[in-house]
Amino acid sequence: MKQHKLLFLIIFILISCSETQYQTHSSNLTPEVKLMIEKDIASKSAPNPYKNAYFGDLHVHTENSFDAYTFGTIASPNDAYKYARGKAIKHPTGYLIQLSRPLDFYAVTDHGIFMGIIKEAADTTSKISRYELAKPLHNLNENVNSDILSILSRANKFRPFAQKLGNSIQDGTIDAKLLQEVSNNVWQKTIKAADQAYVPGTFTTFAAYEYTSSVEIYDNYLHRNVIFRDTKNLPKKLFTRGDSLNPEDLWDWMDGLRKNGVESLAIPHNSNISGGTAFPLTYYNGDPIDEDYAVQRANNEPLVEVTQAKGTSEAHPLLSKNDEWASFEIPVEKQAKLLENAKGSYVRDAYLRGLSLSKKGITNPYKFGLTAASDTHVAGGSYSEETFFSKIGVLDGTPELRGSVPFNWILAKAAKIFRPEAFAEINGKDYLAFSDRLIGFSASGLTGVWAKENTREEIYDAFRRKETFATSGPRIKIRFFSGYEFEDSDLKDLNLLETAYSNNLSMGSTINIEEGKEPRFFVWAISDPLGAPLQRVQIIKGWLEDGLHKEKVFDVACSDGLNVDPLTNRCPDNEARVNLTDCAISNDKGDSEIKTFWKDPDFLADQEAFYYSRVLENPVCRWSTWDAIRAGESPRSDIPATIQERAWTSPIWFN
Repeated sequence: MKQHKLLFLIIFILISCSETQYQTHSSNLTPEVKLMIEKDIASKSAPNPYKNAYFGDLHVHTENSFDAYTFGTIASPNDAYKYARGKAIKHPTGYLIQLSRPLDFYAVTDHGIFMGIIKEAADTTSKISRYELAKPLHNLNENVNSDILSILSRANKFRPFAQKLGNSIQDGTIDAKLLQEVSNNVWQKTIKAADQAYVPGTFTTFAAYEYTSSVEIYDNYLHRNVIFRDTKNLPKKLFTRGDSLNPEDLWDWMDGLRKNGVESLAIPHNSNISGGTAFPLTYYNGDPIDEDYAVQRANNEPLVEVTQAKGTSEAHPLLSKNDEWASFEIPVEKQAKLLENAKGSYVRDAYLRGLSLSKKGITNPYKFGLTAASDTHVAGGSYSEETFFSKIGVLDGTPELRGSVPFNWILAKAAKIFRPEAFAEINGKDYLAFSDRLIGFSASGLTGVWAKENTREEIYDAFRRKETFATSGPRIKIRFFSGYEFEDSDLKDLNLLETAYSNNLSMGSTINIEEGKEPRFFVWAISDPLGAPLQRVQIIKGWLEDGLHKEKVFDVACSDGLNVDPLTNRCPDNEARVNLTDCAISNDKGDSEIKTFWKDPDFLADQEAFYYSRVLENPVCRWSTWDAIRAGESPRSDIPATIQERAWTSPIWFN
């Protein structure tokens, strides 16, 4: 125990000495950019028949989630909504976090299981705190217990408590009704917070929660967020893993609510760490998928979260060997590099599996629209590489803790005498070993929707029709259409959007193939005014050939007036570069807007297929590089120094 205290005393000294570097994470905007943002907000005040792009986060945890409170978070759902509106809130480590500009919609999704219980157990005036098993949690987040020295004890508090709690419920030594009453009350307060923050036309909130079904990561990690369309007649008790670990039982519960007029949808997330179980070909019990499964899943889960802090789930290089961008921000653990863990864990693979099921005459259960989120556990999402503060409170709130900056070598040398396993040597410098997974976290992501106005009804309806897109953090806008009525259109046509919506179909749609005709695709991408310029627009196609999964990535438009090579289907290098001494980028390269028409050169009228668009920015510094440069260090050699931020549309399917 003395050795543990010495090690964390050293960490505390180090972090305290460098604390001034991390006091704020807000951005300074120029008057020009502020004016641009104000005009954009003003343009959204009235319903737009051709739809506006709205950005939001549908995966946010506050003090009411067992893990978030354990990590030091004391921000409430009310605080979360303030953050989304652009106000500063306090990070668990003490500094302020603030968005550069408000979001359009937000959903607090605290874990349904043990909702509010850890906070209640820590409150020494509560009934739950009187139980013996709650004593280790007493005053957990009082100021005296919220410093770096508490990290080790925090990491070991929840699981023992949960195990004892489960045993106590079973043997009757704790009042299960009391626990349920606490969670029910917290859920009602969560609904109230969403209603109080909702400003139709300006800012939309959703009542929501996370259903947490998993054993361990890479072992049936089947989490999903449940989003309710409105707050009328919502259930007083939530369906949680305490009721069942089987997501099919969750769908039964949702179906039952729907019969009583309560509409909801579930969004699976982190399929990339599901161990192949996220998009199965069997029921939970191992029986082959049939029509009943497919219809029920398709009805309850029209969306999937493709990127967030724990990585991106679009594609994997083991599955998409001809996609040079498939390795983007995928998990860094050894398990992630196993083929058996990749199959059934990535969204593009799920799209292909859906085609296989459709070929067998079963409804395609994997016609997902795309979303993105932060999965923040500090009430506010960290979407910017430059100002990244990660997601799990005091456990990763500084560069040293998340592994982007080496530990002070003198202090590390002393600490390694007592805890050598607590450090990892990279390029001759010592990094905290428990940050091995944290260094793989991403500054992701945001959901974009195309809706007529910013209301619950309009945005939820966009979810249902899958007119959604996902970004890795920047507010890139992207439209994607296809159909047979673009033949007489050109990119300068002032009525192009009218043509697109009246005679063609948008992302998320299914088009019936018309014999003798070839569809035309229309993609229109606009860069984030605070982000990097756009480099290229791509369309990814998936289809079956002799029963085998096939996919192809087409560059369909290039920046800087460059042309796609017809032999390789790739844009030439636009020579955009990043200066790794200060993270300056090539602002003279790339475009602020790219739009194009495209025809599939390999289109077959009898071939069922899907298409979705992906747009890439010019390279920028990854958050870990920003951390290192600010500390006067070189970026870690085992982690990419730069990334290309991106956006993905929901697919268009052809039957």
